[in-house]
Amino acid sequence: MNIEGTLTTGPARTAPHALSPRATRVAAAPQTTYWTDIRRFAMLERDQEYDLAIRWRDHGDRSAADQLVTSHLRLAAKVAMNHRGYGLPLSEITSEANLGLMQAVNKFDPDKGFRFSTYAVWWIRAAIQDYILRSWSLVKIGTTASQKKLFFKLRSAKSKIAAMQSGDLLPDQVTTIATGLGVPEKDVIDMNRRLGGDASLNAPVRDDAQYGEWQDHLVDETPSPELLAIEQDETDHRHQALQRAIDILSPRERHIFETRFLAEEPETLDHLAQHYQLSRERVRQIEQRAFEKVQTAARKHARRRRFSPSDAAPALLTH
Repeated sequence: MNIEGTLTTGPARTAPHALSPRATRVAAAPQTTYWTDIRRFAMLERDQEYDLAIRWRDHGDRSAADQLVTSHLRLAAKVAMNHRGYGLPLSEITSEANLGLMQAVNKFDPDKGFRFSTYAVWWIRAAIQDYILRSWSLVKIGTTASQKKLFFKLRSAKSKIAAMQSGDLLPDQVTTIATGLGVPEKDVIDMNRRLGGDASLNAPVRDDAQYGEWQDHLVDETPSPELLAIEQDETDHRHQALQRAIDILSPRERHIFETRFLAEEPETLDHLAQHYQLSRERVRQIEQRAFEKVQTAARKHARRRRFSPSDAAPALLTH
C-alpha cells in the first residue's frame, strides 16, 4: 500500500486497490455520524476472515480486501480515539488509522494462525503515531526509539502521579516518571518542556517595553564575516608558504616529505627504504633534512608576508 491509501499488489494482481465507494464515504462522514455508519458493517467470524484474506492474497480479489477493511473500521476508530489530546483533529487521526488498517490488509498472512485484528492493531497504531510525529514540530520531539516512547507516554505518566501542572516537573516527579518509563531523567525534563507549547521570539520579555523582545537577547555565536575572511586569508597564506617551501626540495626529498607528512595514510620508513633501495636510517635522515628545509623556507616566506614565524609556519610543520 502506498501513502495515498491504495493497496498495491504483486505481479499476479490487478490494478492497485483503494477503499470501495462505501468505505470512502464512511471515512469522509462527519465524526458525529461516523460511529453509526461503521456499525453497519458486520463483524467477521474466523473462517470468513481467513477465506477473505486468502482471496485477496492469492487471487487479488478487491471485494475481499474491501470487506476485510470495512469490517474492522470500528477497531481503527477505537484506536484513534485513544490518541486524542495531541491538538490534532480526531477525523484526521481516524483517517490515518484507516490507512494503517489498509496496510495491514496488504501485509496480513492468514496462514500464521492469528486473527486479523491482532495483526492490524499494530499497523493502525504505527500509522497514527507517524502522523502525530509528522504534525508536531521537529524541534519538539526526538527521533530515537526512547524519545518517541517518551513523547507518547509522558502525558499518561504525569496523569498517574497527578503532575499535570504547567511548568517544570518537581525532582521527585521526574525521578518517578524516568524510572517508570526506563528513560534518563534529562530526557523527561527536556520532553516535558518541549510539550509545553511554542513561544514566540517576538513576545516581550516583560510587560515593560523597555526590556524588548526575546529575540533581542539572542546571541549569534557564529563567526563574523570579517573574522571568516581574515581566517581564510591566513589559511591561504600558509598554504602558499608551504607550497613554495616544498618546491625547493629535490624530487626524492619531495616524495618522501609528502608521503610522510602530507598523505592521509603516511608511508612507513620500511616501505620507502624498499622503494629507494636504501636503508631505513638513510630514509629517516632524508626525511629529517627535507623537513628542516621546508620549515626554514616557510618561515622566510612568512617574514616576507609580515607574519610572525610562529604564526605563518604551517601547523603541520611540527615534529
